[in-house]
Amino acid sequence: MDTQQKVHDWFIPLSCADKTLREVCATLHGIGLKQGDIPYLVRLVENPQFDLPLVDLFHGATRLETHDYLHIILGRGLLPKDEAFVIGFSMGSTGKVTTTEEFLYGLFAKHLYPRAYRFTDTDFCVFKDAVRLGFVSDCRSLCEADFARYLDLPLAEVRGVLGIESNLLRAYYAIEKRRYPAAYECQRLLD
Repeated sequence: MDTQQKVHDWFIPLSCADKTLREVCATLHGIGLKQGDIPYLVRLVENPQFDLPLVDLFHGATRLETHDYLHIILGRGLLPKDEAFVIGFSMGSTGKVTTTEEFLYGLFAKHLYPRAYRFTDTDFCVFKDAVRLGFVSDCRSLCEADFARYLDLPLAEVRGVLGIESNLLRAYYAIEKRRYPAAYECQRLLD
């Protein structure tokens, strides 16, 4: 199976609560994606390792490893709407995102990112929904969480420690499933 197919197929739903973060992360790393595979502009905007004023513009920026953990604890795959949700929820969980910041991120994601990484209008709608959901959630700022401490805990426990409300996510995922019936990544969310 090629990498693109693995990316398409990889998904660990919220209902997968008994596996440890380490176990699930191993399945994700098995796909073989590396930091260097991500275009420079995407890393520049979304990764705090770059000490540039631009990065400070977007709250919720995370290193690739943390971003991977967020896919797992939020029950999202690796497809475009999944990416949009993970990035948006991470930004929203900081409680600091402004509408201007959201708009500027949209400019990058919809128009400046390399074509394969660009958000469609519907991807951007998922992103904006996720920003708001992260903001209203009682969870901690996810970009600041030290996931290494939680690697050997079951996912349900990790979500509990971080304040991730699985019921809130499930309610939104049901809406997303109805809203985007042609989007494969939205249809599998409630497995």
